[in-house]
Amino acid sequence: MSISNEKTWLQLGISDPLNHALLQAEIVTPTKVQELTIPVLLAGKDVSARSQTGTGKTIAFLLPLLQAIDPASSAIQGVILAPTQELAMQLVRVAEAYGEPLGIKVQQLIGGAALKRQIEKLKLRPQLIIGTPGRIAELVKARKLKLSEVKSVVIDEADQVFQLGSTKDLEEVLFSMGRERQIAFFSATYPDQMARFEQRWMREPERIIVAPEHRVSETIDNIYIVSERRDKTDTARRLLRLLKPKQALLFLNDTDQVANWESKLRYEGFLVESLYGDADKQRRSATLARFREGRCHLLLATDVAARGLDIESLPLVLQLEPAIDADHYVHRAGRTGRMGRLGTVISIVMPQELFIMKKFRNQLGIDLKEYVMYKGRLITPEQMQEEMRKPAAPNRTSKAAASQAAEKSSGIARSRPAEQASNRDGRSTAAADYEASSKRAGAKSGAGKAAVSSSKSSKGDKRADSSYKTSSQSAPKPLTKAQQKEKKKKEGKNKGAPKWLKEKRQSNT
Repeated sequence: MSISNEKTWLQLGISDPLNHALLQAEIVTPTKVQELTIPVLLAGKDVSARSQTGTGKTIAFLLPLLQAIDPASSAIQGVILAPTQELAMQLVRVAEAYGEPLGIKVQQLIGGAALKRQIEKLKLRPQLIIGTPGRIAELVKARKLKLSEVKSVVIDEADQVFQLGSTKDLEEVLFSMGRERQIAFFSATYPDQMARFEQRWMREPERIIVAPEHRVSETIDNIYIVSERRDKTDTARRLLRLLKPKQALLFLNDTDQVANWESKLRYEGFLVESLYGDADKQRRSATLARFREGRCHLLLATDVAARGLDIESLPLVLQLEPAIDADHYVHRAGRTGRMGRLGTVISIVMPQELFIMKKFRNQLGIDLKEYVMYKGRLITPEQMQEEMRKPAAPNRTSKAAASQAAEKSSGIARSRPAEQASNRDGRSTAAADYEASSKRAGAKSGAGKAAVSSSKSSKGDKRADSSYKTSSQSAPKPLTKAQQKEKKKKEGKNKGAPKWLKEKRQSNT
């Protein structure tokens, strides 16, 4: 099946109100998966579509489903199932935006929210419900939700729905619907469970596979940095300080490590939040709202918690631990570089995990390279080796200091021969010059000599007297035994006495 990329939304069969809403959202050209699936869904056929993350699958199944709903009817006509609360709420926001021009009411039914409140809202007669299989199955069992008039059901991220072990709840929901309903699976991967469910629940499904040259978008840079386990926190800190991303999604494999990493990153001064899979709806919704609004810069999550998460223009995905397999790497990488935007995926791996990077490189056909942080830059090890081999440029200050030292050294060397030169009788040149000047001074009158001699003698006496006084003052005479005894007696009396009494005794002495 091949369709020209030049087709418009109207040519695909989308109605005028929805086409207008798409143009307002600046979505002008359909993607490949949208071109291939929308006509088939509008024809009422079952569909099993596989396309990489970030290619526009939500619009592909949502527009035909909304277009098939009769807004004049108060019955529930459409159901969308999602594996996580976050993805379900995300779908609700998109469905409300495109359902409003058609007059279609949308309601979310997700776990973690108040059950009684959801039952009360069902009285408003929504035509489309979006939620998780567990909560919808719970309401069906309690006979609070009737799905007999459902025309279309879509399972988004179907591979994850089956892998999370909620197939029992899923079958409960499907059993409650009529036989004439249309069913569609949308996923980025194709596990064995999907094939079994297609055979059981679908009628001659149309399989649509959009297989790009790379399962990971070509607009994404894929790199990894090697670090020992004990240094991972410091590596992550340095990396985030170096890149300074507007926002980043950080992945961990184990939920138990999320709180530990959150406390460490907060200690380093980062605005970080955590997304737990078992947290209640209010906390998860508030966390995502803060992240979307930019009030926190880093979001820690596991694969399940971040499944289908769509953050517009997310620049960086940082894997604090490598993904457990190639499919999980695809889903993580799909959080950035969506709809042809640029993005970066960085994995921090230990030396013993390098084989995982090699495996991903071969399985996904991506250019996955090692990088290092060196002198405030992120470069390859080869570039770092070249930088280290370059001779260091001399500093201007050190060069000037070296020049001054050389001049001083040469000056000393030039003066040493003159100082060391000697006369015939072994005396230095300086000593000979001094003796010659003394002989010339001897030709002066004897009176002058006497005056100079008298003056020198007088000054010498004064200096001697001054020296005597200083030495006598600086070295007082030692006290006799009787004086020492008297001094101790006085100190004993003054001990603890008031200040005025001490002063009085001192004045008397």
